[in-house]
Amino acid sequence: MSWRQRLAAALWALAAAPGLALAQPAAPDSAASVPDATAPAAEPVAPVGKVPRLRLDAPGAVRDLLDKHLDLARAIAQPDAASFSDLEWSRLIGSAPAQARQLVQPLGLFRAQAEVLRADDGTLTLRVTPGEPARVSRLTFEWTGELPERAEQGDADARALQQRLGQRWPLAPGSSFSNAAWSEAKNAVIASLRAQGYAAANWAGTAAEVDAELTGVRLFLVADSGPLFRAGLIAVNGLTHQPPERARALAPFETGAALTEQRLLDYQTTLLKTGLYESVNVGFDPDPTQAGAATVNVQLHEAPRQAATAGLGYSANTGPRVSLEHVQRRLFGRDLSLRNKLLWGASEQSWDGELSTHPDRDYRRWVLGGTLDRTVGDNDTVLLQRLRVGRSTDRGGIERFLHIDADRSRECASGLATGTCETLAALSLQADWSLRRVDNALLPTRGYTVQLGLGLGAADGSDSARGSFGRVQARATGYWPIGQSWYSQLRLEAGQVLMRDDVQVPDALRFRAGGDESVRGYAWRSLAPTRSDGSLTGGRVLATVSAEIARPVSATLPSVWWAAFVDAGRASDSWRGFSPALGYGLGVRWRSPVGPLKLDLAYGQELRSVRLHLSVGIAF
Repeated sequence: MSWRQRLAAALWALAAAPGLALAQPAAPDSAASVPDATAPAAEPVAPVGKVPRLRLDAPGAVRDLLDKHLDLARAIAQPDAASFSDLEWSRLIGSAPAQARQLVQPLGLFRAQAEVLRADDGTLTLRVTPGEPARVSRLTFEWTGELPERAEQGDADARALQQRLGQRWPLAPGSSFSNAAWSEAKNAVIASLRAQGYAAANWAGTAAEVDAELTGVRLFLVADSGPLFRAGLIAVNGLTHQPPERARALAPFETGAALTEQRLLDYQTTLLKTGLYESVNVGFDPDPTQAGAATVNVQLHEAPRQAATAGLGYSANTGPRVSLEHVQRRLFGRDLSLRNKLLWGASEQSWDGELSTHPDRDYRRWVLGGTLDRTVGDNDTVLLQRLRVGRSTDRGGIERFLHIDADRSRECASGLATGTCETLAALSLQADWSLRRVDNALLPTRGYTVQLGLGLGAADGSDSARGSFGRVQARATGYWPIGQSWYSQLRLEAGQVLMRDDVQVPDALRFRAGGDESVRGYAWRSLAPTRSDGSLTGGRVLATVSAEIARPVSATLPSVWWAAFVDAGRASDSWRGFSPALGYGLGVRWRSPVGPLKLDLAYGQELRSVRLHLSVGIAF
């Protein structure tokens, strides 16, 4: 029996059932068909004065509905209400009970009673007794199209989708019925089908019938999935310098794969993350006649082949700073990108460069990079040199970076020229993983980030022995909204370098704590072990924790937040006797048009002093 025959039979059964009224299949957003019901007509109540006073006696949702849509309530609120005639007021008052009963029917209140009462002072009261809401008494859900055909043929994905949609249908027998819930449920089914590749899905027919007792609703639906859309050719448009083959190669699906919403979104995200395109739009034409090999349309807007960015900023960690970054996205006409960044700050000066291939179809890039960094602390100066070669992979939302690093550092107790200096070098194999799932890159309110790094290598130093070492570091941050306007953040970080006591690694491979994004209330990199001469050095172990709550200052300033926080932790030579430093305070966050600003006033309990932490950056 076809779905049309089943629909006709079901509707014939509805019509033949005693006490039920027949309705034609409805559009997705149509209301339930309600049989005629007679209710005692209320006698018109003559108004007192020119404009009557009205009080609505009804539950909250019903009262709000009547206040917004009842003709009598709307007329009283009109500026020219005093010009209405007594006859017009009598008509509005007399029709109010019937209109109130009609207005609440979309809420599933088909047995509501309404009456108008007049108090001694002339105030009119419209009393509405909702009665018991109607409930779904029967549900019949039929399928047509390619989805049920594939399910009958044993396709596991099709069966799972049918079962999932059936289980998620909210209007099961016994549940309360309302027109809003009815429309929302139908829209959700169609949206889910289209997201799973059935882009032409629609309702072939729907019916909702209210019984004569006005207590039960019988639902009948026929969902037409239409065909499953599969990937055909990939048409790339909008390119001038970059080859279209590169964009096609990054598609996370093969020809013939189902064009699900998630696959298209993953493709779009992958193209954006290459850094080669400023904007990306991926879609296809939902023409059922082309469903077997639908053309995937990729509209791209290229990023400039070369770009230079200048920046100004200030941080409590490094003081004022300027930066200049240059990017060449197609070096020598080949699939190569070159990036150079110079930073000059009061406490840190650095150069960072990277030559990388464009991502291949497996989302891999080869990377050759170098770093020069000079950091000046309160009582030490560190000069760092690094050469790095490796391969990065970005698949499934997880970034992986496997690389070999050659590190060299020169650490001086009180300046490079006159202080006591130590030279350290290391060669290591490093593996890094990074996962980021947040709703906003500048000021996250929901989600989490996770970073994990593992390393194994050999080190040597001018004042230390040669030997092997291992290194592990992990950092996790979670963001959770609390209620309507409160937000929380929790950050955990830990690390350790495993090596003999007489072996030392360069400063970049050791740990320091203190300052922004670490333990506030203390100077940058100041929570670290102290040498015999009083200078600081990197630690072999690290542990920090930070908890923060925040909320917008006011509804009129949603981009300005205040925050309260508690930080704890430090870097040390070992876990034995480890004692975290504690810092806590208040702060302000502002997502300004030119960049994020962060201002924290923190009390360092170990120092018994207050420290201001300010961070702001502007890019040009």
